[in-house]
Amino acid sequence: MALIDTIIRFFQNGGAFMYPILILLVLGLAIAIERILYLQRSGFENRKLWARLMPLVNAGRYDEAEKVASASTTAIGRVLGYGFARARGRASREDVELAMEESLMEITPLLERRTHYLATFANVATLLGLLGTIIGLIHGFAAVSNINPAEKADQLSASVSVAMNCTAFGLLTAIPFMLLHALLQSMTDELVDSVEMASVKFLNSLAPQA
Repeated sequence: MALIDTIIRFFQNGGAFMYPILILLVLGLAIAIERILYLQRSGFENRKLWARLMPLVNAGRYDEAEKVASASTTAIGRVLGYGFARARGRASREDVELAMEESLMEITPLLERRTHYLATFANVATLLGLLGTIIGLIHGFAAVSNINPAEKADQLSASVSVAMNCTAFGLLTAIPFMLLHALLQSMTDELVDSVEMASVKFLNSLAPQA
Protein backbone atom coordinates (compact mmCIF):
# COMPACT_ATOMS: atom_id res chain seq x y z
CA MET A 1 0.00 0.00 0.00
CA ALA A 2 2.85 2.38 0.76
CA LEU A 3 4.20 1.94 -2.77
CA ILE A 4 0.79 2.60 -4.29
CA ASP A 5 0.36 5.73 -2.17
CA THR A 6 3.79 6.96 -3.25
CA ILE A 7 2.93 6.42 -6.92
CA ILE A 8 -0.40 8.23 -6.53
CA ARG A 9 1.26 11.21 -4.81
CA PHE A 10 3.98 11.25 -7.45
CA PHE A 11 1.36 11.37 -10.19
CA GLN A 12 -0.81 13.98 -8.49
CA ASN A 13 2.15 16.25 -7.77
CA GLY A 14 3.28 16.18 -11.41
CA GLY A 15 0.57 18.52 -12.66
CA ALA A 16 -1.87 18.40 -15.56
CA PHE A 17 0.69 17.21 -18.12
CA MET A 18 0.92 13.87 -16.36
CA TYR A 19 -2.43 12.88 -17.88
CA PRO A 20 -1.51 13.12 -21.58
CA ILE A 21 1.71 11.23 -20.81
CA LEU A 22 -0.37 8.55 -19.10
CA ILE A 23 -2.60 8.31 -22.19
CA LEU A 24 0.49 7.86 -24.38
CA LEU A 25 1.74 5.18 -21.99
CA VAL A 26 -1.50 3.18 -22.21
CA LEU A 27 -1.73 3.50 -26.01
CA GLY A 28 1.92 2.63 -26.50
CA LEU A 29 1.74 -0.46 -24.30
CA ALA A 30 -1.38 -1.64 -26.15
CA ILE A 31 0.40 -1.22 -29.50
CA ALA A 32 3.56 -2.93 -28.26
CA ILE A 33 1.68 -5.95 -26.87
CA GLU A 34 -0.40 -6.33 -30.04
CA ARG A 35 2.66 -6.06 -32.31
CA ILE A 36 4.75 -8.51 -30.28
CA LEU A 37 1.97 -11.10 -30.30
CA TYR A 38 1.34 -10.55 -34.02
CA LEU A 39 5.00 -10.87 -35.01
CA GLN A 40 5.54 -13.93 -32.82
CA ARG A 41 2.49 -15.61 -34.32
CA SER A 42 3.56 -14.65 -37.84
CA GLY A 43 7.02 -16.07 -37.30
CA PHE A 44 5.63 -19.33 -35.95
CA GLU A 45 3.13 -19.69 -38.82
CA ASN A 46 5.83 -18.90 -41.40
CA ARG A 47 8.13 -21.58 -40.01
CA LYS A 48 5.29 -24.08 -39.89
CA LEU A 49 4.30 -23.37 -43.52
CA TRP A 50 7.88 -23.50 -44.76
CA ALA A 51 8.34 -26.88 -43.08
CA ARG A 52 5.42 -28.14 -45.21
CA LEU A 53 6.52 -26.42 -48.42
CA MET A 54 10.23 -27.23 -48.42
CA PRO A 55 9.87 -31.02 -48.99
CA LEU A 56 7.36 -30.39 -51.80
CA VAL A 57 9.61 -27.82 -53.49
CA ASN A 58 12.69 -30.03 -53.18
CA ALA A 59 10.74 -32.91 -54.70
CA GLY A 60 9.58 -30.75 -57.61
CA ARG A 61 5.90 -31.11 -56.62
CA TYR A 62 5.13 -27.50 -57.45
CA ASP A 63 1.40 -27.96 -58.02
CA GLU A 64 0.92 -29.28 -54.49
CA ALA A 65 3.23 -26.63 -53.04
CA GLU A 66 1.30 -23.89 -54.86
CA LYS A 67 -2.00 -25.11 -53.37
CA VAL A 68 -0.52 -25.08 -49.88
CA ALA A 69 0.98 -21.59 -50.34
CA SER A 70 -2.17 -20.14 -51.92
CA ALA A 71 -4.32 -21.39 -49.05
CA SER A 72 -2.12 -19.61 -46.50
CA THR A 73 -2.36 -15.97 -45.39
CA THR A 74 1.19 -15.92 -44.00
CA ALA A 75 3.92 -13.71 -45.41
CA ILE A 76 5.81 -16.67 -46.89
CA GLY A 77 2.60 -18.12 -48.33
CA ARG A 78 1.71 -14.87 -50.09
CA VAL A 79 5.19 -14.27 -51.47
CA LEU A 80 5.71 -17.82 -52.69
CA GLY A 81 2.14 -17.87 -54.01
CA TYR A 82 3.13 -15.09 -56.39
CA GLY A 83 6.24 -17.00 -57.33
CA PHE A 84 4.39 -20.25 -58.00
CA ALA A 85 1.77 -18.46 -60.11
CA ARG A 86 4.42 -16.75 -62.22
CA ALA A 87 6.56 -19.89 -62.54
CA ARG A 88 3.51 -21.86 -63.71
CA GLY A 89 3.34 -19.55 -66.74
CA ARG A 90 6.84 -20.60 -67.80
CA ALA A 91 8.21 -17.19 -66.92
CA SER A 92 11.94 -16.61 -66.60
CA ARG A 93 13.72 -16.68 -63.25
CA GLU A 94 13.95 -12.87 -63.34
CA ASP A 95 10.20 -12.50 -63.82
CA VAL A 96 9.48 -14.86 -60.93
CA GLU A 97 11.94 -12.96 -58.73
CA LEU A 98 10.34 -9.61 -59.61
CA ALA A 99 6.88 -10.99 -58.81
CA MET A 100 8.00 -12.13 -55.37
CA GLU A 101 9.80 -8.84 -54.69
CA GLU A 102 6.60 -6.99 -55.53
CA SER A 103 4.65 -9.18 -53.11
CA LEU A 104 7.27 -8.64 -50.40
CA MET A 105 6.94 -4.87 -50.85
CA GLU A 106 3.21 -5.23 -50.15
CA ILE A 107 3.72 -7.40 -47.09
CA THR A 108 6.51 -5.46 -45.36
CA PRO A 109 4.32 -2.44 -44.44
CA LEU A 110 1.84 -4.85 -42.84
CA LEU A 111 4.60 -6.26 -40.64
CA GLU A 112 5.81 -2.76 -39.71
CA ARG A 113 2.31 -1.37 -39.07
CA ARG A 114 2.01 0.88 -35.99
CA THR A 115 5.56 0.13 -34.82
CA HIS A 116 6.69 3.68 -35.67
CA TYR A 117 4.13 5.08 -33.21
CA LEU A 118 6.30 3.90 -30.31
CA ALA A 119 9.22 6.10 -31.39
CA THR A 120 6.83 9.03 -31.84
CA PHE A 121 5.23 8.43 -28.43
CA ALA A 122 8.67 8.29 -26.82
CA ASN A 123 9.60 11.70 -28.24
CA VAL A 124 6.24 13.27 -27.40
CA ALA A 125 6.28 11.90 -23.83
CA THR A 126 9.74 13.40 -23.26
CA LEU A 127 8.66 16.78 -24.62
CA LEU A 128 5.43 16.78 -22.61
CA GLY A 129 7.44 15.98 -19.49
CA LEU A 130 9.78 18.89 -20.13
CA LEU A 131 6.91 21.22 -20.92
CA GLY A 132 5.10 20.23 -17.74
CA THR A 133 8.26 20.84 -15.73
CA ILE A 134 8.85 24.26 -17.27
CA ILE A 135 5.27 25.35 -16.61
CA GLY A 136 5.56 24.02 -13.05
CA LEU A 137 8.74 26.03 -12.52
CA ILE A 138 7.11 29.15 -13.88
CA HIS A 139 4.24 28.75 -11.44
CA GLY A 140 6.70 28.00 -8.64
CA PHE A 141 8.77 31.14 -9.23
CA ALA A 142 5.61 33.22 -9.52
CA ALA A 143 4.32 31.82 -6.24
CA VAL A 144 7.46 32.71 -4.25
CA SER A 145 7.84 36.20 -5.67
CA ASN A 146 5.72 37.82 -2.98
CA ILE A 147 6.43 35.70 0.09
CA ASN A 148 8.82 36.21 2.99
CA PRO A 149 12.47 35.91 1.83
CA ALA A 150 13.17 33.51 4.67
CA GLU A 151 10.60 31.10 3.26
CA LYS A 152 11.54 31.49 -0.40
CA ALA A 153 14.24 28.84 -0.49
CA ASP A 154 12.06 26.14 1.08
CA GLN A 155 9.04 27.02 -1.08
CA LEU A 156 11.10 27.14 -4.26
CA SER A 157 12.75 23.80 -3.48
CA ALA A 158 9.34 22.21 -2.99
CA SER A 159 8.07 23.71 -6.27
CA VAL A 160 11.09 22.45 -8.22
CA SER A 161 10.74 18.98 -6.71
CA VAL A 162 7.10 18.77 -7.74
CA ALA A 163 7.78 20.16 -11.22
CA MET A 164 10.49 17.57 -11.89
CA ASN A 165 7.95 14.77 -11.43
CA CYS A 166 6.57 15.50 -14.89
CA THR A 167 9.98 15.14 -16.57
CA ALA A 168 10.65 11.95 -14.63
CA PHE A 169 7.33 10.45 -15.73
CA GLY A 170 7.97 11.49 -19.33
CA LEU A 171 11.36 9.75 -19.29
CA LEU A 172 9.96 6.68 -17.54
CA THR A 173 7.50 6.41 -20.41
CA ALA A 174 9.91 7.26 -23.23
CA ILE A 175 12.78 4.92 -22.36
CA PRO A 176 10.75 1.66 -22.43
CA PHE A 177 9.07 2.79 -25.64
CA MET A 178 12.45 3.29 -27.31
CA LEU A 179 13.53 -0.19 -26.23
CA LEU A 180 10.24 -1.72 -27.38
CA HIS A 181 10.55 0.04 -30.73
CA ALA A 182 14.03 -1.41 -31.20
CA LEU A 183 12.77 -4.87 -30.23
CA LEU A 184 9.83 -4.73 -32.66
CA GLN A 185 12.04 -3.43 -35.44
CA SER A 186 14.45 -6.30 -34.86
CA MET A 187 11.60 -8.84 -34.90
CA THR A 188 10.22 -7.35 -38.11
CA ASP A 189 13.62 -7.37 -39.82
CA GLU A 190 14.16 -11.00 -38.81
CA LEU A 191 10.76 -11.93 -40.23
CA VAL A 192 11.41 -10.12 -43.52
CA ASP A 193 14.85 -11.77 -43.77
CA SER A 194 13.30 -15.21 -43.31
CA VAL A 195 10.81 -14.52 -46.11
CA GLU A 196 13.61 -13.32 -48.38
CA MET A 197 15.63 -16.45 -47.59
CA ALA A 198 12.65 -18.65 -48.43
CA SER A 199 12.27 -16.77 -51.72
CA VAL A 200 15.92 -17.35 -52.61
CA LYS A 201 15.65 -21.07 -51.83
CA PHE A 202 12.55 -21.29 -53.98
CA LEU A 203 14.27 -19.51 -56.86
CA ASN A 204 17.28 -21.80 -56.56
CA SER A 205 15.00 -24.81 -56.82
CA LEU A 206 13.72 -23.43 -60.15
CA ALA A 207 17.19 -22.74 -61.50
CA PRO A 208 17.77 -26.16 -63.11
CA GLN A 209 14.52 -25.75 -65.03
CA ALA A 210 15.16 -22.12 -66.10
